[in-house]
Order: sequence, then structure tokens, then C-alpha cells
Amino acid sequence: MALADGAGCANPGDDNPFPDIIELNVGGQVYITRHPTLVSVPGSLLWEMFTQKNVRSLARDSKGRFFVDRDGFLFRYILDYMRDQQLVLPEHFPERSRLQREAEYFMLPELVKMLAPKLSKQNSLGEDPGQSDPEELSPGADTTRTLSSASAALPGAAAGGTAGTGGTEGRRAGFITIGYRGSYTLGRDSQTDAKFRRVARIMVCGKTSLAKEVFGDTLNESRDPDRPPERYTSRYYLKFTFLEQAFDKLADAGFHMVACNSTGTCAFAHDQTDDRIWTSYTEYVFYRE
Repeated sequence: MALADGAGCANPGDDNPFPDIIELNVGGQVYITRHPTLVSVPGSLLWEMFTQKNVRSLARDSKGRFFVDRDGFLFRYILDYMRDQQLVLPEHFPERSRLQREAEYFMLPELVKMLAPKLSKQNSLGEDPGQSDPEELSPGADTTRTLSSASAALPGAAAGGTAGTGGTEGRRAGFITIGYRGSYTLGRDSQTDAKFRRVARIMVCGKTSLAKEVFGDTLNESRDPDRPPERYTSRYYLKFTFLEQAFDKLADAGFHMVACNSTGTCAFAHDQTDDRIWTSYTEYVFYRE
């Protein structure tokens, strides 16, 4: 009864209705932490949630974990801050403004100050509209940057546009390729419905800085860690397996699909039936001007 009611270990004290170890479901991501961590910042939203006496008023998921309807990936930084009131972000962190919004929601004013825009240029590529792609820099970097800016403004002026006034002027152009391997089974004479297997992994190819900007914490860099932002890689993959989710993130970042291709082969036939197992590899190419 204590586990079901507390979503964790047994109650450490009579006056505290919460267990010492608490399981959280934040936007579908599961976190396990201690109760003192969640109440370490008085006045914060988590402090208000986990100091109240009525435990049953808090939302739970189907497994009894306390549920918070926020960004599950960004919550890791919120929880890190709650542990020692310090902020440590990865190099070239692309979602600083979103994390600041999460800090405001969880009522952490000191963290909001740490994430103020005046500090973001030191921690995230792409948030400084005047920053050029490091790959294009040379010993005459200032001259090159000036000439590039002038060249970019000329087409808009010739067409009667308003170059430099749009909200996307600081974003780099480039390609990102999404690839995945899949398999499916076709029944006898292809009359039955195809049975598709779950996509095992979505690969990401392109410039490191662009991939981190678009996918943020959902990008798994374990196969190619510490890749410089101006370099290209084909070894990143995503932490989720929904193609539509990847497409949404690319569309939100201003990318458009320009090409796609797919190949399929019949790997083998089932010994007991006429079902055939097909494997395929598909790539989608996205571009941002």
C-alpha cells in the first residue's frame, strides 16, 4: 500500500507524506530522484508540489509515478540545477531560450537569470545573428564576413525585398539527411496487410552545428562525440523512432524536403509460410536557404 500511494520507497517520516525516493514522469521521460532534491529551492513549483500534505491531488501516470506535463528532455537540466543550484550546459547548446522558458514555469528565478539572452552567445551557436560559419572563416575573417553580408543583401535589394529584417537572417543554410532502415512482411500473393516492424534507428547526416540546432537533446552523439561544430558527420542518430517527429523539428527550423530515395530487397522467405521478409533503406534530404 505504501508503494502504490507514494510512487517510490517507504515514507521516511510520519510528518512527510512523500517517500524519500520519488519517480517522476515528465513529458514521457522517467526520472528518479530524492525528495530533498525536489524541495531544495523554496518557493519553486516543485517545492510547492512536494511540500503539500494532500499527495492525492498530484497527477499520476498509469504506473503511479508523479506526472508533470512539460518537456521531458529539458527537465534533466532543471533537475541538475535543483541538486546544487549550478548550471552546466553542453557546448553549443541550441535550446537555451526553451530552457529559460522551462525555468520560468518551474519558478526558478536564479536559473532564469543564468539563462538570460546576454549570456546565450557564449553557449550556443546560431543565437548570435552576426556569427559566421566557422568553416568559412579565414585569416581575413572580418573582410570575408563583410563581403558575405553585402553579397547576401544584394539579391533582396534587387528584388525589392527587405533583406536583414526577417526573423531568419541569422540562420545558416545547409542540408540535413535523415535515413532509416526498416523491414516489413508481405503475406501470400501480397493479399494480406503488410506487417511493418518498428523503426530501430533514425540516422542524421550533416553539419554538426545544424544537427544540434535542429534536434537538441534528442540527438544521440555517442557514436561521434566531441565533433567540432563546423565538421560533417554521418554517425549521429535520434533518441526517438518516429519519423514524423523528426520532420516536425526540421519544419520548425525552416527546412524543406528537396529529395528522397528508397531501396528494398527481399531478405528471405519464412520456412513455414509464404510470407516474405523485405528490408529497405530510405533517405530524406532537407535543405534550408
